Amino acid sequence: MCIAVPMQIKNIKGNSAVVEFEGAKKKVRLDIIDQQPEIGDYVIIHAGFAIHRIDEEEAKKTLRYLEEITAETYETFE
Repeated sequence: MCIAVPMQIKNIKGNSAVVEFEGAKKKVRLDIIDQQPEIGDYVIIHAGFAIHRIDEEEAKKTLRYLEEITAETYETFE
């Protein structure tokens, strides 16, 4: 199973970008994204590619959902 995660653009160089989520940074490709992002934008990352630009409010809402799911999962195993 794969999951796509919103991450914030920190740097752009050509068709590559550095994105960040909770301090974790990753280099991704921008070749297939639907709308060219700018530094500070949030994008959905899947399999090393930015696939969709997303507004900040929606990105933060999605990240809160992921945190809730993760917290519930860890509680189940305790």
